[in-house]
Amino acid sequence: MMRITDTVKHLIIINVILWFATLILQERGVDLYSLLALYFPENPNFKFWQPVSSMFMHSMGSVTHLLFNMIGLWMFGSALEMRWGKMKFISFYMITGVGAGLVYTLVNYFEVYTAQSILLDSGLSIAEINELFQSSYENFYNQLNSGVINGNRIIDPQSVYNNGISFYTPAVGASGALYGIMVAFGMMYPNTPLMLIFLPIPIKAKYFIPGLLLLDFIGGITGGISIFGAGQIAHFAHLGGALFGFLLMLYFKKTQFNKNRWN
Repeated sequence: MMRITDTVKHLIIINVILWFATLILQERGVDLYSLLALYFPENPNFKFWQPVSSMFMHSMGSVTHLLFNMIGLWMFGSALEMRWGKMKFISFYMITGVGAGLVYTLVNYFEVYTAQSILLDSGLSIAEINELFQSSYENFYNQLNSGVINGNRIIDPQSVYNNGISFYTPAVGASGALYGIMVAFGMMYPNTPLMLIFLPIPIKAKYFIPGLLLLDFIGGITGGISIFGAGQIAHFAHLGGALFGFLLMLYFKKTQFNKNRWN
């Protein structure tokens, strides 16, 4: 069994502490989740620290979100930290995690813009649309469910809801950074056999990890599930973390090549 490295151990401890702290404070009327989860930038709950703090929060609906992410962090992260050292590993972890949040937010902008465009075509003014989105989720849902807003019949209320819900849905989890770590692992150890707990068949990392990415891409399009999350899954955050991980690995290889060339 691979030993857990120091930085990975500390990251896991922070994630577990925050999960239990959120649960305990929630029972005392303190909403730590809304304070630290990543909201859409125009949502009243958005705070500037959330692109970082959301990396250490996890779904409160099920402990499996936290459990799978921490198992993945231990499995893949420890191998990278032993190879890279503490500073390079934590830098990689933070960049891919924040990068995942950036991609997630950009996709959300597209979805919210799509919803707002339908509302404009339905006859609502920009002021009315802004008022709708700045209201509560419950009001947003009820207004769309009625099919009529301020006397205007909505062209496609289901599409408005499916896209507009991104305004209200926060993202949490280490999954984005974990996907970046998995991509790095796959590039460094492509022939290492990996397997899922519920599918104990060894598959080489160079096939296993692209397969997970494909499933997340399909899930992002269709709204399917992911093994590293539960409920509302930020598939494009996963893919964003993978993208930033891939780009960082290319950068590392380029700088190492240049260093070797001039030595």
